[in-house]
Amino acid sequence: MSPHHHSSAPAAPVNSSVLAVKRTGGDRRVLTMLLPYLWQFKGRVGLALLLLIAAKLANISVPLVMKNIVDSLDKSQAALLGSVVVPLALLATYGLLRLSSTMFAELRDIVFVKVTQRAMRNIALRVFRHLHALSLRFHLDRHTGGVTRDVERGTRGISTIMSYMLFSVIPILLEITLVVFLLGAKFDWTFVAITLCAIAIYIVTTISITEWRTQHRRTMNEMDSKANTKAIDSLLNYETVKYFGNEEFEAGRYDKNLQRYEAAATKSETSLGLLNAAQSIVIATAVTLLMWRASEGIVNNKLTLGDLVMVNALLIQLYIPLNFLGGMYRELRQAFTDMEKMFNLLDENREVQDKPNAKPLVLNGASVKFENVNFGYSERRQILHDVSFEVPAGKTVAVVGSSGAGKSTMSRLLFRFYDITSGKILIDGQDIRDVTQSSVRASLGIVPQDTVLFNDTIRYNIAYGRPDATDEDIRDAARRSHVSDFIERLPDKWESMVGERGLKLSGGEKQRVAIARTLLKNPAIMIFDEATSALDSATEKAIQAELREIAKDRTTLVIAHRLSTIIDADEILVLDLGRIVERGSFRDLLDADGKFAQMWRLQQQEEAKNIDAMILEPA
Repeated sequence: MSPHHHSSAPAAPVNSSVLAVKRTGGDRRVLTMLLPYLWQFKGRVGLALLLLIAAKLANISVPLVMKNIVDSLDKSQAALLGSVVVPLALLATYGLLRLSSTMFAELRDIVFVKVTQRAMRNIALRVFRHLHALSLRFHLDRHTGGVTRDVERGTRGISTIMSYMLFSVIPILLEITLVVFLLGAKFDWTFVAITLCAIAIYIVTTISITEWRTQHRRTMNEMDSKANTKAIDSLLNYETVKYFGNEEFEAGRYDKNLQRYEAAATKSETSLGLLNAAQSIVIATAVTLLMWRASEGIVNNKLTLGDLVMVNALLIQLYIPLNFLGGMYRELRQAFTDMEKMFNLLDENREVQDKPNAKPLVLNGASVKFENVNFGYSERRQILHDVSFEVPAGKTVAVVGSSGAGKSTMSRLLFRFYDITSGKILIDGQDIRDVTQSSVRASLGIVPQDTVLFNDTIRYNIAYGRPDATDEDIRDAARRSHVSDFIERLPDKWESMVGERGLKLSGGEKQRVAIARTLLKNPAIMIFDEATSALDSATEKAIQAELREIAKDRTTLVIAHRLSTIIDADEILVLDLGRIVERGSFRDLLDADGKFAQMWRLQQQEEAKNIDAMILEPA
């Protein structure tokens, strides 16, 4: 199957030879990427191959011994050899060879299993790390369900390729070679010709039908990934589905992909029957022809009964592995395709990368400076226009503005989730593009507006800020974020599970856990992105007081919606359509009677209306 040719858009007809070249190139690339992982255990691979050869030699010797046993049991032969001593010795040899064949095969598996498992682990880890290294843009565009399936199937493909290539393809080739050599040495050329013709027809038939079947397998995989993506997306948004009563609508979307999967799977399984029938016809014809030639030889006294048994046994030994060739070829094709898809994830370019020999950020007070920063998520969508400001070390600067003005974009740029189009972002005079990303992010802590927690315990989620923190540090961070009392009231306390994305907690509880997590990290620079937006007034005041206390020793950037929370900021920036239109202290901006003063009046009117509504509301 060509990993580059998708069944969803069959535009112009594509030359099959072109597809074959593409596919071969993709397969070669997969094998090239696998080789270093095999070379890491070259000793084990070499020993496994030796055991494989020993197993096959033992296996191929069994028909030879069987021939001698049958011949020695012939009355005329027994009279010449005397008694049954020879058959007993041959029977013992037969049993030993059978045991050796199995034992060598088992030893080969034992030796090689570590190679396969380590390769699966290392490649999966490499892909996982690479996915985390990709930019936020990639992760906003991706479908989580589809990506996880690609990684899961690709990792499984490693095991398939390694086990089939080493334990099926090589043994079959070795066995064919040995059988043909034996037939050529013991019998006339017709035995070799029939065997080779049968094998050639068998392989061509199997590959041709399997290639035809592959398009259905491709469709099955695509529909499987799409159905999985739809299911995960729907379940993650369970509450939204319920709000709008769209359970049947979601089931319908899911079922559309399942229907396509069902149709492709039906065709795939039907064509499997055709493949099996074709294989059986080829094998049955070959066995019949060879047995006819052997029987003729016995009638003409050129061959013995033992020769007939040997030919039959050799063919059965060839037939068994060849019978799995179709499935094996299909699984290998599928494994190569799955691994190609997974390795394509590794080809995703890191939009944000450290410069060669980038040094760690050196902190000296942790001042932050934006110099003429321009940025857009695309060429057609400019977000920030020539933004310049400074947050001096230990000071607090707030950014306010209407939704979509570019406030949260500034925090993403500071974390270097994206690189700016032009200008500079400096921390202590160092351009963040010139130092390592990890050191920049280590100096920053954020409490985002939309807090997402891991589906684990409250302890785990708070400790995520600093995984090596002591229990005392975790409890102290929880106390300072006013979440410890709430935790102690829970039945399972610190071991309480928060649910998928923290959905078992209220917005305010999630926000306090997020504040505790950031406090535990203890960064030099703090970013509060609407940090108290989900809290009630009483809790907000308590946490605001605590946040002000925390901000005293740190450089702090506050992205605010409620203007009452930034009265104490050293400077306030008013952002409108990506430009700073006003700046100054809270009092200066009110006196200027500009956009900030207008926002302030609107919020005061809204709060007054809310208070009046609460007073007038009947008990």
